[in-house]
This record gives sequence, structure tokens and C-alpha cells, in this order.
Amino acid sequence: MDPIRVLIVDDSPFMRKALERMLVAAEDIQVVGSARDGLDALDKIKELKPDIVTLDVEMPRMDGLACLKRIMVECPLPVLMVSSLTQEGATATLEALAFGALDFIPKESSLASASMFQIQQDLQEKVRKLARSPKFRKTRPAAPAPLPTRPLPGAPLAPAPVHRPAPSGGVLASSPRAELLVIGCSTGGPKALQDLLPAIPKALPVPCLIVQHMPGTFTKPFAERLNAISQVEVKEAEHGELLRPGTVYIAPGGQHMLYRQRGPQGLLELSPEPASTLHRPSVDVMFQSVAEHCTRQVLAMILTGMGADGAKGMEMLKARGAHTLSEAEESCVVYGMPRAAFERGCVDQVAPLPEMAAILRRHFQI
Repeated sequence: MDPIRVLIVDDSPFMRKALERMLVAAEDIQVVGSARDGLDALDKIKELKPDIVTLDVEMPRMDGLACLKRIMVECPLPVLMVSSLTQEGATATLEALAFGALDFIPKESSLASASMFQIQQDLQEKVRKLARSPKFRKTRPAAPAPLPTRPLPGAPLAPAPVHRPAPSGGVLASSPRAELLVIGCSTGGPKALQDLLPAIPKALPVPCLIVQHMPGTFTKPFAERLNAISQVEVKEAEHGELLRPGTVYIAPGGQHMLYRQRGPQGLLELSPEPASTLHRPSVDVMFQSVAEHCTRQVLAMILTGMGADGAKGMEMLKARGAHTLSEAEESCVVYGMPRAAFERGCVDQVAPLPEMAAILRRHFQI
């Protein structure tokens, strides 16, 4: 397989070199060039035809957001933003994700030598996954079908082809109607949620809990952005608050969001424990707390994301009678978390993102 071709765009020579060193350490990744600003990047993209671009936000002449908009119109391809963890950086990155960027890496963390190995691993894995995203998958002409041949006398018969089920489940049950909605997502999740939540009516009769892998400085502005475009109320979750119907709670970055059975709808707890999880917040931790403590009917969803977070928790929920739904590969930025849940056999229905709001409206009769 050909190496993944990367173009690095950053106005800092030090950052360009740091990213290049981390990427070329992988045998399957090739840095084909670098650019110092957005205008330079547009020229280099046309010249070098990379598979993926890492794009800084703040640059002279043309910044990252302006460049990203041009990329998506003139030469669409996967873009990984390089973002600061400041409030301004969070706002700009969320805008970039809405404009078509697939994910981001934190810029300050890229310079932290103490965690350089983990940062390098994360960067390489994101480049691999995003470069092959279904969103930008390059179509190739189908090979002509081979002509049928008659086997030679005495030749062993070829084994019959193995027919594997397509990744689609049945139909999400409408009865009993769920009294709690829980959603987990990661890479591609911000854009997916910005498409899904505004299509849910204000009359949503249940609380909704969402875990999106995101740094702590990002979750509050992300919740505020979703709230501004949605009919339902969207907010960053707070420790100890009672759940309300028609309200969506986004887990804060750096904290696990746990469900507890108190009050008419339940209560939220935030905790740094367990500290051993790969992600914090973790979809699995949230799903498992719901499976262990919620006595009412639950509807669980897994959207686009890398890895397998949420699959084990969804399996526990399904074993306790929950309705389950996962995003189809065709609409995922990365078909990792939904695939892991599907392969565990705990998904009732698989659907592309554009159909999910209608499925929820039918289930909740709104």
C-alpha cells in the first residue's frame, strides 16, 4: 500500500519541523511538503496532491479557517486542525469542524516533551484514520468481472464464497418507549451532533446524555454552540444536577459523566475516576453507569469515532433491555466505535446520520 501523503501547514518553522519528525517516524506516512500560510497551502495542495493536510488556525496572509473553506470548495480532502487549547482556539476549532475539518490535535501538547510519545502515537493514528475516511474515500473504477471458467477434470472444487451480513441491524423498537437517551461519539462527532441535535424537536420527552471526546476548554463553548442552533436546551453537565426532559447534557472534558437514580429523571455525577480509562470522559463509563443504575427504558446511540469506546457499555445496556442504534459506515468520518459495537452483536439498528433524527422522532412520537 502506498504511504499516506501529508502536507503540513503552519507559520511556525519549529512547529512544522516538530510535526514532520513525529509523522515520518511512521513507515506508512510520508510528509510531501510544508506551507507557511493558507495561500501557500492552496498552491502546494494543487502541486503535491496530498492525501491529508494538517492545518494551523492562526497564520498571516490567509488564516486556517479561510484556507479550510477554500480547500473544501476547490479541492476537498481530509484536514486535521492544529489548535491551541485557549478559549479562542476552541471557538476557532469548532468553527473549523463545522466547515469540514475532520478532527484536531492540541498545539501546546505537541510541544510537551514529557508526553511526546503519546502525542506522536495519537497524531499518527489520526492521520491514518482520517486519510482513509469514508467522507473522502476515493472511488476507483471497478475491475472487470472475470470470465467464467470450467474446472479441469479432477480438479478440486473452489470453496463456496462466504456471505457475511452487511452492517445493518433490524428496526429500532418503538415500544416500550425510552425514558432516557444516551449518545457516545468521538472523531467526527462535533459535526454529527451539529447535524443531529437541531433536527430534534423541542418536545423531546426525555433527558439526553452525550459523551464527546473533547478537551475541557472545548466542551462549554461546544455546548453553547449547539444550544444556539437547537430547539432542545443543550448545556455542559454540572455535578449533582437533576436531569430534565428536553435537555441535552454534554460531558465536560477531563471528567467522567455518571448517571445516578435519584429524583424523577435521575441525577448526574462528575468524577475523574476511573483514571485508568483511555478517554475522559469515556462513553463506556457513562453507558455502564446507566446500565447499573437506571431502572427505566434506555435508548443508546453510538456515532462516528476512532477506537472502541462505548461498545462494551452498549453491550451491557443491551443485556438489560435497552434499545440500541449505531451510525452506518457510509456517513461516519471514522467507522471505529460503531463498528466495534456492531461486531459485539448488541446493535438493534444501523442507520446513516441523516436518517437518525427521523428514527428518534418516530420512537419518541414527536
